[in-house]
Amino acid sequence: MYTPIIGSLAYILSPDRKKTLLVHRNKRREDQHLGKYNGLGGKMEPGEDIYSCMVREIKEEAGIDCVDVVLRGTINWTGFGPNGEDWFGFIFRVDRFIGEPFTKNEEGDLSWVDIDKIMELPMWEGDRYFLPLVFDNDPRAFHGYMPYENNHPISWEYTRI
Repeated sequence: MYTPIIGSLAYILSPDRKKTLLVHRNKRREDQHLGKYNGLGGKMEPGEDIYSCMVREIKEEAGIDCVDVVLRGTINWTGFGPNGEDWFGFIFRVDRFIGEPFTKNEEGDLSWVDIDKIMELPMWEGDRYFLPLVFDNDPRAFHGYMPYENNHPISWEYTRI
């Protein structure tokens, strides 16, 4: 039976649209993401829709309110969790927000990173496949499948509609 964890993942653009806010996961030793840079987001809770999940997570993790949000795509990450759990993620881009972002949270340090330098950072190997789709100018959403095995993606395929 397929019962994935549903999650949101958001990439917040700077006002000039040249940078994105990332968390450097460097606070918790037991963190599956330790040492990696990541967008912001997390697990959907009972009683909320995926947009509400993303807005809540961004408020908790960065202290800002989302104003203009675009759903860039979805990804089915089978075998991604620390115990082989499946994840189904909704990938958002936040084009405008209100407030001043935190500089850190309980997971790590927050920093603005040049979008054209994002691939130089330590991150999940699979993020390198879909990140260009988050920031490109194609208005169509992508819907991908990225199975993981032993913390590495074993393939990547997607459709745009």
